[in-house]
Amino acid sequence: MITLIIDTADNKKNTVGLKIDDKECLLTEDIPANREQIILSMIDKILKKHKVEAKDLSAIQINIGPGSYTGLRVGLAIANAFSFVLKIPINGKKIGEIILPIYK
Repeated sequence: MITLIIDTADNKKNTVGLKIDDKECLLTEDIPANREQIILSMIDKILKKHKVEAKDLSAIQINIGPGSYTGLRVGLAIANAFSFVLKIPINGKKIGEIILPIYK
């Protein structure tokens, strides 16, 4: 089982990772102005580093907050897009079930 981890709740940094079986690998970067572009490139970077393709993902785990409004919205939009295209659950919910953010 391979889980994509996304955490965009912090105003100062983004974190993405992969949980492969019981091993967790995380990548954290400071946030520039173009948050949505950096998070996608971070996901691409960690997938390539571990020789995993998007189609190999079986779940998504995302921090739903509390956190910054923009950060949570960007992270959830990306997670929902991956979930829809790959037909995989977010935070253990049924595929297509809405995940609501918790704002600060």
